[in-house]
Amino acid sequence: MMLSLASSQSPSAPKSSPPARENPSLYERTLLYGVESLGDHELLALLLGRRSREPKLLARSVALLETYGGVQGIASQGLHSLLAMSGLGETRAACIAAALELGRRSTFREPVPELFRFTQFEQVVKWARPRLAGLEHEEVWLLVLDAKNHLKALQRVASGGVHGCALTVKDVLRPALRAAGTSILLVHNHPSGDPEPSQEDVVMTLAIRRACEVVGVPLLDHVIVAENGAYSLFDHEAFGM
Repeated sequence: MMLSLASSQSPSAPKSSPPARENPSLYERTLLYGVESLGDHELLALLLGRRSREPKLLARSVALLETYGGVQGIASQGLHSLLAMSGLGETRAACIAAALELGRRSTFREPVPELFRFTQFEQVVKWARPRLAGLEHEEVWLLVLDAKNHLKALQRVASGGVHGCALTVKDVLRPALRAAGTSILLVHNHPSGDPEPSQEDVVMTLAIRRACEVVGVPLLDHVIVAENGAYSLFDHEAFGM
């Protein structure tokens, strides 16, 4: 027995879509063709808001990209740098910083299994350098691992300026214990481009390692990444490893 999908009523004429405007606005083009169809300056103009006329927004977006050296240059700036240097105002600078942070979080958490198991220094570097080495401010990230060294959780535990950021032992232990990890890694960047650890890096890492031994969640390594290379603090003579 065949089932017919035809209606017993006469089919109505298909509704025609309203004709597109000859010169659609940026927002209309986004809805019609998707964000992937937009250029860098157009995406940035969307973030700058609708209070200004579109030509003015686009011109300002182009100027920002030229000032910072493109999207990557803007992405390397923190919120305070955007506020200080661009004259965007708090609202627009916050919108741009929020959009960049969402993109970075998506990148950090992309499910790539071969990058999410850390058994060698090179694997940590391969994961961290594309994400941190180009930043113009310092960030410290905690990677919590399971018994097979698979990434179980990650969290930015400190963020600062060009010359460093404050980090305490509890900033590391609290999220590590909350995630019930078997071991942890620390990763941070040096905006100067030189991965060589400072004396403060060594002292703090020694303190964290001792605290981790007490709670039974060993620190496997603390890796510094920079434009000019990477460094394992556990290769430092102070650690005797």
